[in-house]
Amino acid sequence: MSKRYQVIIVGGGPVGVGLALELGLRGISCALVERRAGLHNIPKGQNLNSRTLEHAYFWGVLDQLRATRIMPKEIPASGVTGYKNLMSEHWFALPGREVTNAYYFQGNDRLPQYEMERVLRAKMASLPNVEARWGWSVRSVTQDAGSVRVTIAQENGAGSDVLEADYAVGCDGGQSIVREEIGIERGGTDFDQLMVLAVFRSKELHEGLGKRFPVRSTYRVLTPELKGYWQFFGRIDVGEGWFFHSPIPNDSDRKTYDVHGLIEKVTGFPFKADYDHVGYWDMRVAVAERYQVGRVFIAGDAAHSHPPYGGYGVNNGLEDATNLGWKLAATLQGWGSDKLLASYTDERRAVFKETAEDFIAARMEIEGNVVENFSPEKDPAAFKKAWASLAEDGTARLGAYAPHYEGSPVIAGPPGGVCSAHGSHTFKARAGHHLPPQTLSSGRNVFEELGPGLTLLAFDAEDTVVAAFERAAAEMGVPFKLVRDTFGGGREAYEARLVLVRPDQYIVWAGDVPPMPPADIVGKAIGRGS
Repeated sequence: MSKRYQVIIVGGGPVGVGLALELGLRGISCALVERRAGLHNIPKGQNLNSRTLEHAYFWGVLDQLRATRIMPKEIPASGVTGYKNLMSEHWFALPGREVTNAYYFQGNDRLPQYEMERVLRAKMASLPNVEARWGWSVRSVTQDAGSVRVTIAQENGAGSDVLEADYAVGCDGGQSIVREEIGIERGGTDFDQLMVLAVFRSKELHEGLGKRFPVRSTYRVLTPELKGYWQFFGRIDVGEGWFFHSPIPNDSDRKTYDVHGLIEKVTGFPFKADYDHVGYWDMRVAVAERYQVGRVFIAGDAAHSHPPYGGYGVNNGLEDATNLGWKLAATLQGWGSDKLLASYTDERRAVFKETAEDFIAARMEIEGNVVENFSPEKDPAAFKKAWASLAEDGTARLGAYAPHYEGSPVIAGPPGGVCSAHGSHTFKARAGHHLPPQTLSSGRNVFEELGPGLTLLAFDAEDTVVAAFERAAAEMGVPFKLVRDTFGGGREAYEARLVLVRPDQYIVWAGDVPPMPPADIVGKAIGRGS
């Protein structure tokens, strides 16, 4: 007889485990199925943005995550970009994600993904309502009107089992079995480009770059013949640990390709290195046409994948987990709805599609055009101006990346609003946008007072309106917390006396006077309104 859960999660990487934490901490029973018993030793997904560290705070693992940081805190997450090689006279250093930290409750951080996974797994193991099946893989996924069944088998054994749940989520990567089983197609750009990934140790590289640049987290090289594709170094530590990505000819012999020779060409000087890993992958952008079929969802790389440029991958995947997690929990607890669940695709697909097209592929095209069409040998002045424009563009993109859900059906957003990765950072409270932090009169940050359901921030607000929100939530069975304070002390920066916040810290509605009855706003937030 199959064992019953509320949610089955397929895939035990950071997105799957993050979703298990989001659900488990909300009292939802889960089974997590992962074929890997151990952890990868490849230091991908290192650049954790401020939003991801907010998730860590709410999951109760913030201090543990920060304690695993290998890089010294004073080393920024930003990097150096050089022309043709890192010894070129033409280079610039961009600011990092630190430039937007003020608009979030937590600052960004940098650590290898396997260290993050270790912390998340330990937290998940402490939750009695989450059962992990390490070393098991999925064989089939079926569903009917009331449940999902997932057949699993041991990777290194004869065991098999059938798990049953109300819902299932595929967090099982770019080759997702769950996505294939439910028939979701993915589309996007195939760059027809073979890439190499090397992980190595070299004190000589650290010393050589240290003579030229302040210590940075990353180093990129742009070369005319590579069409804007990066040759990219990332530090694992300050001393000797590195990883390196680069395009290589598609007909390269993977067994004999001179990876070290390529790396020396990119750095611009010879050095010794010890290699821990060399692998190859194909560069492409792929976005699923939808993120849900019936009772089955996909998240993370199962829903979207892209070249590992800009630190968008794991951060977007964890945002998927948080977005979907509270909606599943709300529906299973009786105060959500099918419409609320459907909004997961509406919100997250639009954001990632623009992330891939406008912040990754478009940046590669812009940079490729500059290095292909301008040359310091042919026209030094024109090249210098064009090269400087790349630094300006990179800095502008940091500020312009501000995902929001203005067009979501469960947000009381502006007329004609859309869900988008493009936005701006401000302390003004805006429907569909992330809640900016502010200090309350108590000295605590507003984030420390948010509840597990809807939270109404009321700053010298009209009592009758506040009471109407409270009454509406109670009648609909919605967990509700009221936070009262004065409209001063910095909180006037919200430009709204009332701010209704949902469980993932996005704003449902903000203003002084509701444009509709408060009951309609609460109903809309949980998918029960128009």
